Amino acid sequence: MHRENRTAKSICIHHLLNFRDSHVSITIPQENNGSRINQTILTDLVTKKDVQTLQALGGVDGVAYCLETNLEGGINGSAEDITRRQAAFGSNTYGKKQPVKSFSYFVEKAFKDHTIMILLGCAALSLGICIKDQGSTFKESWYTCASISLAVFVLVAFSAIGNWWQDRQLDKLFRVGNNIQIDVIRGCQRQQISIFDVVVGDIVYLKMGDKVPADGLFLDGHSLPVDKSSMAEDRNHNEVNLRQNPFLVSSAKVINGFARMLVTSVGTNTAYGQMIYQTNLISSHKKEKTPLQTRVRKLARSIRKNTDLVIVVLVVVSYFTSNTGDEDGIKEFYGSKTKANDPLNAIKGIAAGAAIIIGTASLESLLIGVKLTLTYAMRRMLVDKLVVRKPSACEAMCSITTICTNKTGTLTLNQMKVKNFWLGRKPLDEVVACSSSSISPHVVDLILQGVALNTVEGACKGSSRLVGFEFFGSSTDKALLSWAALELKMDMKKLKQNYSILLVETFNSHKKRSGVLIKDKDDNTDALHVHWKGATEMILSMCSSSYDASGIMKDLNGEERMKFEQMIDEMAASGLRCVAFAHKRVSLEEGEDLREKRKLEEENLTLLGLAVIEDPCRPEVKEAMEHCRCAGMKIKMITGDNVSTARAIAIKCGILRSGDEDNEGVVVEGEVFRNYTLKERMEKVDNICVLARSSPLDRLLMVQCLKLKGQVVAVSSKNDSLALKEAHVGLSLGIQGTEVSKESSDIIILDDNFATIAVALKWGRCICWVNLIIGVLGALALATEHPTSELMEKPSVGPMERLITNIMWRNLLAQALYQIGALLMLQCRGEPTFGVTEAMDNILIFHTFVLCQVFNVFNARKLEKKNVFKDVYKNWKFLGIVGIMILLQVVMVEFLRQFANTEKLNREEFGPTEKLNWVNWRTCVAIAAVSWPVSTIVKCIPVPQLR
Repeated sequence: MHRENRTAKSICIHHLLNFRDSHVSITIPQENNGSRINQTILTDLVTKKDVQTLQALGGVDGVAYCLETNLEGGINGSAEDITRRQAAFGSNTYGKKQPVKSFSYFVEKAFKDHTIMILLGCAALSLGICIKDQGSTFKESWYTCASISLAVFVLVAFSAIGNWWQDRQLDKLFRVGNNIQIDVIRGCQRQQISIFDVVVGDIVYLKMGDKVPADGLFLDGHSLPVDKSSMAEDRNHNEVNLRQNPFLVSSAKVINGFARMLVTSVGTNTAYGQMIYQTNLISSHKKEKTPLQTRVRKLARSIRKNTDLVIVVLVVVSYFTSNTGDEDGIKEFYGSKTKANDPLNAIKGIAAGAAIIIGTASLESLLIGVKLTLTYAMRRMLVDKLVVRKPSACEAMCSITTICTNKTGTLTLNQMKVKNFWLGRKPLDEVVACSSSSISPHVVDLILQGVALNTVEGACKGSSRLVGFEFFGSSTDKALLSWAALELKMDMKKLKQNYSILLVETFNSHKKRSGVLIKDKDDNTDALHVHWKGATEMILSMCSSSYDASGIMKDLNGEERMKFEQMIDEMAASGLRCVAFAHKRVSLEEGEDLREKRKLEEENLTLLGLAVIEDPCRPEVKEAMEHCRCAGMKIKMITGDNVSTARAIAIKCGILRSGDEDNEGVVVEGEVFRNYTLKERMEKVDNICVLARSSPLDRLLMVQCLKLKGQVVAVSSKNDSLALKEAHVGLSLGIQGTEVSKESSDIIILDDNFATIAVALKWGRCICWVNLIIGVLGALALATEHPTSELMEKPSVGPMERLITNIMWRNLLAQALYQIGALLMLQCRGEPTFGVTEAMDNILIFHTFVLCQVFNVFNARKLEKKNVFKDVYKNWKFLGIVGIMILLQVVMVEFLRQFANTEKLNREEFGPTEKLNWVNWRTCVAIAAVSWPVSTIVKCIPVPQLR
C-alpha cells in the first residue's frame, strides 16, 4: 500500500490554522458531502494563478490532502467516490451552445421549401372550392385537397425525418470523436478513462501531444512547455514546473515532455469552461454543406426553374384550350353564361395539374437521398473503425490521388520487441552463450539506468507479471522496459528509489533522441550520470568511445566507427530498427551548470550498446496497397527511421516493388528534401516513395509541393498537426495519435491500420458515385449499399468534375426512352389492346410507371456491371425497403386510387369501381421488368470515360 499524505496533511492543517495571519483571507468550509475544500477556491486557484493561496494551502501536497488524493495511488476510484466527487465539483462536460434541435424545428424548416409552398397553395385552392361547392363535384374537390395534403405530408415528413436523423447522427459522431481516452491512476492502478469521466482529485498523466483535460496543478515531471493559444492569443509556449508555474489550464496542449497533474476543476468550473459559458463558443461539428450537396442543390435549382416554366406554359395552354373549344368545337366558357363555379373548377384543374408536375419533378427526395447517403455512410464508417469529424471529408476521399502515410502502427503492427542487444560489436545472447566471456556488472547497471530512467513514463505497479509492474509509454519504451525486466532482471522499483532525476530532455521528431541527468542517492561522490538514447546515427555521432561486454572502454576511432555503421546498416536493411544507448559521468559542478542551461552534455560520450527492435508489417497491408495502386493512387511512406530501415519496410509493405528501390530519388532523407530548392522539390516530389528521417517541416513541405502539382492529398499521422491541416483530408490515428493531431484531422482511424484507410477510400467513392434517383425510398435503399472492391478499380474522381457522368447519361437516357415509349403505348393503345376502360387504363399507366422505378432501383446498384443482382441477397435492408415500396404501391392502387387521382368519381360514366386482376398485374410487372434487359443491353454500348 502506498504511503498516505501525512506530510501534506500536517502542512495543510498548519497553514489553515495560521492563515489568519497572512495578507489573504480565505474560508474553507466543510462541505456536506465530506470534501475539505470548496469549488470556488479551487477555480480561483488556477484561473487567477494564485500562488499565495496555493502556499497557504500547503502547496500541491496540501491541496491533494484536501481533495483526499493519495499522491502515489490517486483517488479511491470506487463508484461511490466518483459519484460523490461529481456531486461536489461537477462533471467534466460543457453545456451545449443551444438545445438540441427538436423535430418540430425541422418540420418548420421543411414547410419553407419552394415546392411545399406551391403545393400548399393548390391544397388551399381545392379546399376553398370544396367549402363553396356543395354540388356534384364536392367529393372530387375534397379528394383533390386531401391528395395534395397527403403529398405535402409525405414530403415534409421525409424531409424533416431525414434532416432530424442526420443531425442526431452527426451529434453522435461528434461525441465519439471527442471522447478522448486519458491515463489516470485510481486505487493504485493506472488505467485509461474517458476525458468526460475525469473528476476533481484525479491524477492524470500527460505527455507530448496531449491536451490538458481539466484545470489542475503540476505534480511532477520534466520539460513541460504548453501551448495555451486555444484560451488566448498568447502563442508563446509557457513552461510549467513545480516551483514557479505549477498551474495547468484545460485545453492547453502539451508541446514537449511529460508530467503528472492533480485535477482541481472540471467542466464549466475550468477556465476554458467559463470562457465557453461567457462567450457561448462551445466547440461543435460544423453543419457544412458538402461539395456533393452543393452540386445537387445547384442541379435542383436548375430543374426547378424549368419546372416553373412548364407550369406557366401549362396555364397558358389550358386558358387558350378552354376558350377556343375542344376537338368538337365546344367551348368551356361562354362569357356571361358561364357559371361562377366553372372558372374556379378550371383553375382547380390547372392547379392540380401543376401540382402533379411539381410533385413529379421535385428534387426534394434527391436532396434527402444525398443527406441520407452521407449520414448513413458516416454511421457505417464508424462500424468500420472510422470516425468522421467533417462530412465533406467523406466525399473528398473519392478524389484522393496521393496518400502520405506514417509507418509505425499503420503499416506495421506496432508490436515492438527487442530481438537482441549488442554490446560492442557482439550480440548479448552470443556473449552469454560463450562460457569464456562474462558481462561486466557495471555495464549492465548503466544499461538498466538508461532503459529505466530515460523514458517518458516508465512503469506503474499493476497486474503485469513483469516484476509486478505494468509498462506504459511509447511502443519503443515498452519494448525496452519489457526486455530489461525479462532478460536483465531489472528491478524497476529499486531503480526509481535509488536515483534522483535532475534534468530531462525529452524525445522529439527533430532531435530523435532523449536524455536524462541522474544522481545515485547512495553514491557519496559528487558524480552525476548523463544518459542518452535514440537514433543510432545521432547517438553515435556524440560518442568518442565504447564499452565492450567485459566493461573495457575503447576509443571509437574512424575504423571502429565505420564497422559500427556497417553493422547498423546491415540490420536496417533487414527492416530492423536500432536504438543506441550512451553514457557519461559529470561532476556536480558540471551538473549544476547543465541544469542552469537546461541542456545535457552531448560530446565525448561512451556508447553502451544497441538495442535491435523488430516491428512486423501488418499482413493485410500489401493487399490494401494493391487496391490503392489499382485505383490510381500513389502511396508515400513518411517515417523517422533511417533510409535503410525505411527502404526495407517499404519493400515488405508493397510500397516499393522489386527494382524500384534502386531508382534514384525514390528514397530520400528529410534533410535532403528540405534543402532542395523549390524547383528541385517540384521536379522530384512525384518520384519520391519514401521520405526517411523526416521532421514535421519535411512532411509539410511534401504536402504543399504535391498540392502545387495538382494532387489531391490525404495524410495519415499521429502527431503532425501542420501536415494534417494542410492536406485535403487529414487522417489521425485513434490509438497512438496525439489529441492535437485528432483535433487537426478530418477523419480518425480508430485502429491505426492502413487497410482501414483503404476502406475510407471505398466509402468516399461509394458516396461520390451516389445514384441520382427521384424517390426517397429508392435513394434510401441505394444508400444502404456497402462499398465494394470494384470501386477501387477506377481512377479518382476530381472534385470539380460533372455530377452526371457519361455512363450515367447512357443509362438514364436508355431507361427514360423505354419508359416514355411504354407509357405512350398504354396511353394510346392501352384500352383496345388490353380490353380495359379509360379509368383502368389510367391505373395501368400509373402502376406501370411506379413499378418501372422500383425495377430501376436494381439497375442503379451497378452503373456498369451487367449483373445488377450480385450480392443483393446480402443487403437485407435494400430488399426490405424495396418490399416497402411495393407494398405502398399495392395499397395505393387497390385502396387509395382516388387519392392518387387515377380514378374518377363519376361512376355513371365509368361504371362501378374496377379492380386490378392478375392479368393486369402481370402486364404491369412484365412491362416494368423489361427495364432489366434494357439495362443489360445498353451497358454493351461503350461511352467515353470523360466526365
